[in-house]
Amino acid sequence: MIYIAILRGINVSGSKKLPMAELRLLLSDIGLEKVQSYIQSGNVVFASNEKDQTKLGNQISEAIKKQYDYDVPVLVKTIAEWKIAMANNPFTDKDISKQAITFLATTPTVTDFEIDSKDDEFKIINSEVYLYCPNGFGRSKLTNNLFERKLKTQATTRNWKTINKLLEMAEAL
Repeated sequence: MIYIAILRGINVSGSKKLPMAELRLLLSDIGLEKVQSYIQSGNVVFASNEKDQTKLGNQISEAIKKQYDYDVPVLVKTIAEWKIAMANNPFTDKDISKQAITFLATTPTVTDFEIDSKDDEFKIINSEVYLYCPNGFGRSKLTNNLFERKLKTQATTRNWKTINKLLEMAEAL
């Protein structure tokens, strides 16, 4: 089975430094196969016979904790789940370069909440939060921390360039 794993909070603003070459080696050492990474923010595709995605995420997180003493949440998705998340984008009429998906560890019971987010928009569908931030993500109040607090689950965000590239890499494995 081919998987896409996204790690939360590594190599961001100089904290939790984890070179991707070391991460690939670490993941290979725990039995994952054909491990490839994309950019420095914790994006990995790999093959594994393990069917339990939560178990895989926990194994990756535990290996990082053991090796680097970092607590790093890891979300693992199948190619099919990734494609569904992409297909559910409610903002197809808007500039894709101003969009992202916040991937959630669980499907939240809350599907909407009020926040003064200026021109930014979000829509929760299943276990994803779709973001449209016309003024850029750096100024947006729609952050991982906000969604984790409001939705009571772990969250990590990727822009559409990264989302598309990870799918391309996974399909090529």
